[in-house]
Amino acid sequence: MKRLGITGLRLLLLSESFAIHRLSPDAPVNFDQLRSAAWYSVTRTDEELSIVAPQDIDPGPGECEPGWSCLRIAGKLEFTLVGVIAELARILADAGVSIFTVSTYDTDYILFKSVDMNTAVRALTEAGHEMSGHSGS
Repeated sequence: MKRLGITGLRLLLLSESFAIHRLSPDAPVNFDQLRSAAWYSVTRTDEELSIVAPQDIDPGPGECEPGWSCLRIAGKLEFTLVGVIAELARILADAGVSIFTVSTYDTDYILFKSVDMNTAVRALTEAGHEMSGHSGS
């Protein structure tokens, strides 16, 4: 296993505002509707269907938490890297920022409430990470 010297990550702030949806586990997924998004995530378990998508997409009846911003770790992360999410989560937890994470084959995504954006960006940059796509204070 390779432990990343977890500073100097390049983090990209996606421009959209996102919502996190919880639907019934047997709800149909309208992938045609989701294809208009540059990024979305669908996860089904025996207890729920979770959809993370841009806020203007409504996947159907269920619970919805709007107002999330999303960071993508730039580049492809090797499966042998250890502690990437743990380190970023620690930084954000120390700053009082709650997160929701999604991992893909290539990289990780960290969502946090948009009202916490400046706090999150400041904490991550002060910890030595590079931020792209943020123009706030």
